[in-house]
Amino acid sequence: MTPADPSALFDRRAWRLHRDRAAGCRCVDFLHREVADRILDRLDDSEGRFRDVLDLGAHNGALSRAFECRPEIATVVTADPSFGFLGRRQGMRVVADPELMPFGEGSFDLVLSTLVLHWVGDLPGTLAQLRRILKPGGLLLAAMLGGASLIELRTAFFEAELAEEGGVSPRVSPAADLGDIAGLLLRTGYAMPVADTETLTVTYPDAVAMMRDLRGMGETNALAARRRTPLRRSTLARAAALYAERFGLPDGRIPATFEILFLTGQAP
Repeated sequence: MTPADPSALFDRRAWRLHRDRAAGCRCVDFLHREVADRILDRLDDSEGRFRDVLDLGAHNGALSRAFECRPEIATVVTADPSFGFLGRRQGMRVVADPELMPFGEGSFDLVLSTLVLHWVGDLPGTLAQLRRILKPGGLLLAAMLGGASLIELRTAFFEAELAEEGGVSPRVSPAADLGDIAGLLLRTGYAMPVADTETLTVTYPDAVAMMRDLRGMGETNALAARRRTPLRRSTLARAAALYAERFGLPDGRIPATFEILFLTGQAP
């Protein structure tokens, strides 16, 4: 979809550019590394043996690096919409948007995905595509941001924009709820679907430092309906003040909440 498509939830070009920018400057990957570790813990608890693996939304390569020391894995394909992130990796690399999988049916024993599926406008369609590219009995293990993520930032900007500009623009992407995920996996053809959630809280000295990290992750606003004019300094200042006032911790720092939804399902 193009940004001009009125039905598009996300501006795909802007999202790719945000990831390229993150890869090319101060890449911030602590959240992706932490979530990748938790995906690998779940993988170690599974009974399957996997030879052909897809790392979808590879970002800075946290998952792909972990497989370099696993001799049972024969092939790892690294996929990401960003040329910048793929340029950091070796081996088989494919530029791919998760909304359109360029792989044949039954290509992989295992599909892993770290913090990329919340950028999909049609999650059921993407899950169906991932099931198609799995071999029979193949496993999907994915993690995505849930609806409680960045609730502090959403609240602060909502109130700041109302006060400073008299209206509100969409700044934080909508996200799936845990209660819907297991049913969605079942409807898209997965056997033994499991969904669970974990909450990670990161603290920062102020809201500007937190937003700088989001930029370094490639997680800044790419909604198609976002406001295209620059953010007013007065709005940013009020949002930062509201953030500290409403959510500030006793030590003067502020929290940022990341709700992580974990999805597990097998191809029949």
